[in-house]
This record gives sequence, structure tokens and C-alpha cells, in this order.
Amino acid sequence: MVICHFCERKGMNKRKRETPISDCFKYFIYLDTFALMIYQFKEYIPFIHESSFVHPQATVTGNVIIGKKCYIGPGAALRGDWGQIIIENGCNVQENCTLHMFPGITVILKEGAHIGHGAIIHGATIGKNCLVGMNSVIMDNVQLGDESIVGALTFIKEGEIIPSRSLVVGNPGKIIKQVSDEMMNWKTEGTKIYQQLPQECFDSLQPCKPKKNVIKSQPAGSLSYKSWKKTK
Repeated sequence: MVICHFCERKGMNKRKRETPISDCFKYFIYLDTFALMIYQFKEYIPFIHESSFVHPQATVTGNVIIGKKCYIGPGAALRGDWGQIIIENGCNVQENCTLHMFPGITVILKEGAHIGHGAIIHGATIGKNCLVGMNSVIMDNVQLGDESIVGALTFIKEGEIIPSRSLVVGNPGKIIKQVSDEMMNWKTEGTKIYQQLPQECFDSLQPCKPKKNVIKSQPAGSLSYKSWKKTK
């Protein structure tokens, strides 16, 4: 049984939360767009707080706990089959990320952890309010200290213990300096935007037919958040 909680959110389905996908088909242009890929593995069933958004094209399997106001992007794979995955409140796991582990290991993303597009977290603990850059790989038994920032494409080898407020870059990853207050404030502001995104998705995300004509005056968006380089 696959859970379709978009029907429930949008008032389309007043039955039980666990509903056969076929019951939901008539509501959508693309028939399987909002059938969430959430799977029981053996006795383990994922828990997802109702305030968190899991994109229908993300896959959540087994022993996974997702806290409040989290965003799980399309293409993300959270495999809690051989161990546990705990995602604390306010985290985001962006598009095409993978969270997995060796048998018996727990992956932990502490509150406010921010996992960039395409990153792999394998059997690691990511500290509170950390940023893991795009396409980085964090290996088994790594402990990434609170408020650390990992640069894009960084590889952190197995068993590394990274102190809090470290800026880590490269392959293999090396600490190049401490994270400044200015840098931490920038990271925190970016994460706040992602913490608003779940409710925005619940309110406005829906399948649609593409437009046949380009609207040249269509605005690009109202957010003013900029990259780190442009803030300096």
C-alpha cells in the first residue's frame, strides 16, 4: 500500500490516510504524480511528520523518522533497510541525495541540517545547522560537528571527526578554516527558506499541463537570498 497524502491535504479524499493509488487516479492529469513512494521494509514503516513535505518522486524505505518542517526533494533516496535514518526538525534533503548505511548503523541529520543537491550521506552523523554542499560524499562513521560547512564536491573519508564550526573542502576533505558568524548567518537564512518550502508545496504544488506559449513578463520570483560569493 502506497500512501497518497496529497489527496488528504487538499480535501480530495476523506477516507483513511492509506489509500490504494487507483482511488486517486481520477484527480490528476499525470496519473501517478502524487502517489508517494513510501515503503515498508520487513517490520519497519517510515514515520513522516505531517508538517514535512516528501516529494512524490522521492523514495523513503523502512526505518526512517522524519521530524517537523522537513523538505525531501525529488529523486532523494532514504533507505532505512539495514539501519535507521533519523532526520530531525527543520532539515532539508534536496534533489537526488542518497541516505544509506552499513548494517546496524544509524544515519542522523540533526536539527536544521541542510543537504545540497546530489549529496551522499552514508552512515554518518551530520551536526545541528550544518551545510553539506552539492555532490559531496560523507562516508561511514563520520561525525560532522555542529554548524560546519562542507563545500561542494567534497569527500570526507570514513571515521573522520570534524569539530564544530569547521569549513571542509576537497578530496579528501580538509578543514581550511573556521566558519565565521557571517557565514553561519548566511547558511541559517538559506535553511529558513527551505523550512518554509514544505507548507508552500502543500499549498500550491499540483500537476499541470505545460503552457503552449511563453509569458515574457512572468516574474522570476520574489526571494532576495543570494549565493555566498555575492553576499561578501
